[in-house]
Amino acid sequence: MIVLNNGVLEVQIDKIGAEIRKVIKDGKDRMWSGDPSHWAGVAPLLFPIVSGLPNDEYTYNGKTYEMQKHGFIRKYPFEVEATADDTATFMFSSNEETLKNYPWKFEIRIKYTLINDKIKVEYFILNKSDNIMYYSIGSHEGYACPEGIEKYDVVFEKEEILENCLLEGPVLSGETVPVLTSGKVLPLKEEYFKLDALIFKNIQSRKASLVNRQTGLTTNVLFPECEYLLLWHPVGAPFMCIEPWEGICSTKGDSGDITEKEGIIALESKVEKTHSHIIEFK
Repeated sequence: MIVLNNGVLEVQIDKIGAEIRKVIKDGKDRMWSGDPSHWAGVAPLLFPIVSGLPNDEYTYNGKTYEMQKHGFIRKYPFEVEATADDTATFMFSSNEETLKNYPWKFEIRIKYTLINDKIKVEYFILNKSDNIMYYSIGSHEGYACPEGIEKYDVVFEKEEILENCLLEGPVLSGETVPVLTSGKVLPLKEEYFKLDALIFKNIQSRKASLVNRQTGLTTNVLFPECEYLLLWHPVGAPFMCIEPWEGICSTKGDSGDITEKEGIIALESKVEKTHSHIIEFK
């Protein structure tokens, strides 16, 4: 475990998936515990896809490849490239195993930087192949809600009209239901998560805050580059995931061709792209 500490936050990061496992502020862990009775994850990175695919497979250049839900990167050990008291960089490079299901050579770096009560999270994706690489990327951090999620609101920076995109198995059905007709405050309810997640497209805000309406304890998530946002938790679990995604689930009836997938990123050969978001603990 790699431990960062800037005097305000202590952050513990597992080399497996370069995943944050704890963020301690004022003696309290602000992240979900990772209790496997609900969900063993805490803050995995989703790559090279987000969510699921029909039959857990996609096609590229006429060939079919298997791909598990949320991709594979979270299960691999990362190399620690650099570390200091308040920052660390982790690296993973594609290998023979990843090439079986994802036919591109790549390097991915995850850099964490502590700035007062904030964590800046940066993902650097390098396409080492000789052709265009197609991928999606998403964050999946889970934040502790020990009193239960119905004591919390999600507060957006802008007025929103939110439609939940409904799932049918691992893919979107194409149907939506209204969740917030107009406003900035979404009071959380367990009933929202009986089917799975709240999936929002075309969100206007680039900041969402998880706020305990009784204590005022707040976690801000700033995601300047992401057009998609998900809220997820297992019913009854004492945590909430706020997930900025660059990419989205497949929709029922899609071709299955990864080059045509909604939200897919096309990265030119030998080019590196950076994705980032910031988590602030108040």
